[in-house]
Amino acid sequence: MDAKHVAQERFGKYAASYTAPWHNAAGPDLELIARLVGDHPLWVALDIATGGGHTALAVAPHVARVVATDITAPMLGAAREFVLSRGAGNIDFALADAEDLPFPACSFDLVTCRIAAHHFPDPARFVLEVLRVLQPGGLFILQDQVTPEEAGTAEWVTRFENRRDPSHQRALSPSEWLALLGASGLSVETDDHFEKRLDLVKWVADQQGTESDLAELRAWLRQAPPAVQDWMHPTDVDTDQAGFSIHHRVFSARKTGLGDLGCGC
Repeated sequence: MDAKHVAQERFGKYAASYTAPWHNAAGPDLELIARLVGDHPLWVALDIATGGGHTALAVAPHVARVVATDITAPMLGAAREFVLSRGAGNIDFALADAEDLPFPACSFDLVTCRIAAHHFPDPARFVLEVLRVLQPGGLFILQDQVTPEEAGTAEWVTRFENRRDPSHQRALSPSEWLALLGASGLSVETDDHFEKRLDLVKWVADQQGTESDLAELRAWLRQAPPAVQDWMHPTDVDTDQAGFSIHHRVFSARKTGLGDLGCGC
């Protein structure tokens, strides 16, 4: 089964949990995204890989309309139900692959993608699709988990994540994202860092992991190399209070001109 089908299978299975209040529904990172958007009553926005719809819901009061997309139909249905229950009337929904968006060039003033790109097999293609559908001068806000710059440490973190969730492809390092965004023709305007603490037991349970899965991941953290320990800060590994850190970056970038993917608008 290829990576996208794995993601569809897993996120379809757990779709309902992604609208829960504790699942990326709030926090300083989401508040930052709303501030970066500002108030633009004429803008049309695209939220890629919307998950539970939390980012689309946060952006909706600041723009004219949001199109929320996801590659997984059950996830999109759960997001629609959640968003409508919150009274948002300016959000539409569309099934879409982040690396092959079904929209014309220059369709959107704003594109957002929050905590999803580490599931994409081809991040470079995703960024080029964002560039294509953005209006010249349009804003792209990307948030995702990042890995350390040192390759061996990054590989360990990736294997740890993938052991719990096989749909996890690879989180990029901050320098990799900056290079990708810059190479596409997007101009990075802001770069913010968030460290998030996760509850190991809950983190494993969210993917319906077994006691055996939990025991193995505890062992991984217990035996992690020093550089991984410094990055993840595991604590109380053998207790019900076991926790560790992950790191997120929020980038805002501007499509400064037509460039090679100009849309003739």
